[in-house]
Amino acid sequence: MAGLQEILDDIAAALADETDRGKVATYIPQLARIDVRKFGIAAALPDGSTLTAGDAAEPFSIQSISKVFTLAIALGRLGESLWRHVGREPSGQRFNSIVQLEYEDGRPRNPFINAGAIAVTDAILAGHSPKEVLGEILQFVRAAAGDDDIHINGSVAQSEKATGHLNFALAHFMRAHGVLQHAPDLTLGTYFHQCAIEMSCAQLARAGLFLTDAPGVPRMISRGRARRICAIMLTCGHYDASGDFAFQVGLPGKSGVGGGILMIAPGRASVAIWSPGLNAQGNSRLGTKAAHMLAERTGWSVFDGRTLRA
Repeated sequence: MAGLQEILDDIAAALADETDRGKVATYIPQLARIDVRKFGIAAALPDGSTLTAGDAAEPFSIQSISKVFTLAIALGRLGESLWRHVGREPSGQRFNSIVQLEYEDGRPRNPFINAGAIAVTDAILAGHSPKEVLGEILQFVRAAAGDDDIHINGSVAQSEKATGHLNFALAHFMRAHGVLQHAPDLTLGTYFHQCAIEMSCAQLARAGLFLTDAPGVPRMISRGRARRICAIMLTCGHYDASGDFAFQVGLPGKSGVGGGILMIAPGRASVAIWSPGLNAQGNSRLGTKAAHMLAERTGWSVFDGRTLRA
């Protein structure tokens, strides 16, 4: 097999001339300005090295990938009681669906759809101010990445707040059903800012290493919780395309409408991919293709014992 750096270079070169790159998330004005031609990929390895190709050093808005980190914090703080607020099942619906929420009496299906992530943020707000919670999230992400140069883009957060009417509808609906304990303005103000965290592919890949359970990687959460987070990433991390991502790629992954994907190869690597053009399900079009190519070239899959024995 070719070396991993050669594989990353080959993927970046193969996708450079793609003409159908998807469409950027125009419903968030700040994201609508991003150049759809951007593409970056990075793999962080347990030995401390990070391999990159393309625009892997350029920061981008991680958006819903932040939900992985807030879920880790929430499980650390609330433990199993978190599941009273949110379920663990795939949604089969769009990431911002309110129809499913109505059918299920305001309890979100999983922590990675918008309603579920809002419920998780609300849960970790208990007894804390939004400033304290955002500080904790940033501290966690910076510690995971080993990099203090990670920040929240205030302009993106304000852009999301100004256009986040559907998220407000989700929050008010959950509040009416007693799922949210805080005022929607308070919870969503925190949520919009966590989604506006900016990271490069290299930083994001390093931040995901704690989920690989690889020897030598600092343990930020228990092995059992890391395993459960990866399980939810596999089954729910790509919204209503999660099943297809699991089928095509075979690795836990979490996407964001900023065009990023965080992918975990247990025992081997944490991979971050960025291409801002989205497909119909709200996932990075070229990022999904790159993830498939990487899995094909490396043979990495949670359904292959070689990955788990690394």
